[in-house]
Amino acid sequence: MKLVLIQPPIEDFYHTPVRLVPLGLGYLKATVKKYLPEVEVVIKDYHRGWGRRTIPLPDDLAYLKDYYAWPDQSPFSTFFHYYHFGADYETMALEIVREKPDLVGISALFTPYHREVWQSAAALKKRLKVPVLLGGAHVSAAPELMLGHPAVDWVIRGEGEKPLVELLRAILQDRALSGLPNLGFKKEGRVILNPIEENYPLEEIPCPDLSDLPPEYYLYDQKPLCFLMTSRGCPHRCAFCSVYLTFGRGVRRRRPEAVFEEIQERYRQGYRVFDFEDDNLTFSREDMIALGEHLSRAFAPGEVQCLAMNGISYMSLDPELLAVMKKAHFTHLNLSLVSLDPETRNRTRRPHTLNRYITVVKEAHRLGFKLVSYQILGLPGESLGSMIRALVLAAGLPVLIGASPFYLSPQTPLSRDFPTPEPVDLFRARLTALALETESCKREDLYTLWVATRIINFLKGLRFNPTRISFSEAMALALQKGRRAASGVEILSRLLTEKTLYAATPDGLKPLPKFRTPLFFRLWAQLRQIGTTDGKRIIL
Repeated sequence: MKLVLIQPPIEDFYHTPVRLVPLGLGYLKATVKKYLPEVEVVIKDYHRGWGRRTIPLPDDLAYLKDYYAWPDQSPFSTFFHYYHFGADYETMALEIVREKPDLVGISALFTPYHREVWQSAAALKKRLKVPVLLGGAHVSAAPELMLGHPAVDWVIRGEGEKPLVELLRAILQDRALSGLPNLGFKKEGRVILNPIEENYPLEEIPCPDLSDLPPEYYLYDQKPLCFLMTSRGCPHRCAFCSVYLTFGRGVRRRRPEAVFEEIQERYRQGYRVFDFEDDNLTFSREDMIALGEHLSRAFAPGEVQCLAMNGISYMSLDPELLAVMKKAHFTHLNLSLVSLDPETRNRTRRPHTLNRYITVVKEAHRLGFKLVSYQILGLPGESLGSMIRALVLAAGLPVLIGASPFYLSPQTPLSRDFPTPEPVDLFRARLTALALETESCKREDLYTLWVATRIINFLKGLRFNPTRISFSEAMALALQKGRRAASGVEILSRLLTEKTLYAATPDGLKPLPKFRTPLFFRLWAQLRQIGTTDGKRIIL
C-alpha cells in the first residue's frame, strides 16, 4: 500500500518562504513507518520550490484594488500583484499519477487557502480513482465544509498520527470506518464525524521523517533550516485562537533530552538553523533551562542558530530564562503585545501584562536579541485610540513593529459573537484581505495604521553612531542609503507637508487614496521619539 502526503500550493499577495517546512506531514510519515512499516509513505511539497506566477485578483477580493492600487517600490509598500505560489494543479496531478498511490492525503492548515486544497483534490480526482483524505487545523475548524466538496472522501480532525494509522490499518484489513477515531466521512449524502480520541503520547511519536524534503528548499540566511516541536497545546484561552481544536486543552511536553537528541541528529544531517514552532516553548522553565544547557554545551557560538518564529509568550520569560536562551544560541524573539487596552485583553482572554512586556523587551535588548513586537489592529471592541497608544509605546522601544490586521478564524471563542461565516468570509480570513470592519475601526483605518507601522519601521531600521539624532538628521541619513530609502524620504516628506501619501511607481509618484491622513497625523502627533532596533533614538 502506498500513501502520498501533499503540501498544496497557495494563492495570496505574499507568502513567507522560511515558514514552509511541512513538519506535520513529516510526523505522519514517521509514525506510519513505525506502526505500519509495510505502508510506503511519500511526502510531496507543491508549495515550496516551484516559484510563483501572477494570477488575476479574485472577485471576492476586488475591493482591495483601491488599497493596493499601484506597484509601489517604496519602503512603505503593501501589495499589488496576486500570486499562485507553488506548482500548478495539472503538474501536481500528473506527478501524483506517476507515484501510483492507493491513498492521497492533503494538508489543509490555513482557512483562507481551503479553496486551493479543494482544487488540488479535484485535479487529482480527474486522473486518479483513489480516496482523498484531508487533515490539518482548518479541517478541525470546518470539517463539514471540507467534506462537502465532491472530490474529498475523508477528513481527520485533531492530531493526525494515531487516526491515520488506524485508518490505514482498517483499509489493510478491509474493516468498516464507523468506529475509527477522529475520522469524518460521507454516508448516503450525510456527513459523519466520529468522536475525537486521544493521540499517542508524545514520547511514542517518532521524530519527523524529512527524507523527502530537499534541505536546499528550506533555508534561513542561506543555511539549512529545520522545524522542531517541544510541546503541543496551550494553557491559555485567547479568544481569537483556535489551536485547541487541533491539540486540545492543556500542554503536553517532550523530554528536553529527547528534543536535544533530535537536534543532534538534524545537525548530523546538515541542518544549522533550528526553529521551534511551539505555541509555548518556554512555558516550562525547568524544561527550557535543561534544553538550553544542552545546547550551550554542545555547540560553539555561531555554530548553530535557534529561532522561535511562531512567537513566544512573554509571560513565561524573565531575565534568567532570557540569559539561558541567549547562551543556547537563540538570536531573535517574536513577542505578541496584541493590545495595551486592559478591557481588550480581558475580552480576548489574554493573561499578559504591560509591565512584564516592557521588562522582557528591555532585558532581551540588553542581551542582544533582535526583537519583533506583534500587535493586532482592529480587534473587535478596541478603539482607535487604544491601537494608537500601543503603536506609540512600541515606536519608542528597540523593536520592529509587526502589525497584523485582525481576521476572524472559524470556531474561535471570539467568532461566537459574529454571524455564522459564509464561505467567502473564510476565504477572506487573512491579514491581506482587511476583511473585518468594526464599529470603531473601518477598513481605511486598518490600512492607514498598517502602513504607518511601515513608516515607523523605516526609521527604526536606520543605523548611526550617536545615541540620539534629530528627525531631520535621520532623514538626511536615509537619503544616503540607496534609491529605495531615498524614495521613502521623499514620500514621508511629502506626506508631512502635503498631507498625501504617495506610492513610488515606475511612472513616478502616485497618490494612495485610501490612506487616511487625519488618522496618521493623530498617531504622528503623539510620537515623541522613535527607538531604533539597536537602541538608539530619533527625536521627533
